Amino acid sequence: MQVPLEITFRGMDRSDAIEARIREKATWLETFHDRIMSCRVVVEAPHRHHHKGRIYTVAVDLTVPGAELVVNRDPGADHAHEDVYVAIRDAFDAAKRQLEAHSRKQQGKEMAHAEHPGHPEGTVGEIFPDEGYGRIETADGRSIYFHRNSVLENGFDALKVGSRVQFVEEAGLEGPQASTVYP
Repeated sequence: MQVPLEITFRGMDRSDAIEARIREKATWLETFHDRIMSCRVVVEAPHRHHHKGRIYTVAVDLTVPGAELVVNRDPGADHAHEDVYVAIRDAFDAAKRQLEAHSRKQQGKEMAHAEHPGHPEGTVGEIFPDEGYGRIETADGRSIYFHRNSVLENGFDALKVGSRVQFVEEAGLEGPQASTVYP
């Protein structure tokens, strides 16, 4: 973590044992996501006047690149959370699930926007929207025909002269053509 772990106790005295468990769980989270920038944890024991039946709440606030993930659920009448260590476990398990979901979402975005290694690049030199085709100009000066159906993700209508693309080239009846165009 770039920022030291912050632990706050509310409605209860600070405890070395509870703090040690939180530090252990925060370190455990880093095994699931190596770019956690900060982690803030609040342990709260509401209704201090009760000696028995206090239900602990544990909030975990994580900052990672591109998001802030917050676990702050009301345990309601979950009597398992009368044990502060169970409440800590459940909160960090929920934080782990959020980290994993965030990582999957980020990986999906990166894959969707990733370049296609090994595919040549070019620029749309001509486009004929009404006829449904265009031509890609390559860096070495060649002109590659492409059809509307060759453009992935229904991206043909978004292409303009000058748009950067990557493509898969094949031999066509009238010269080189792009069988697949990545906008």
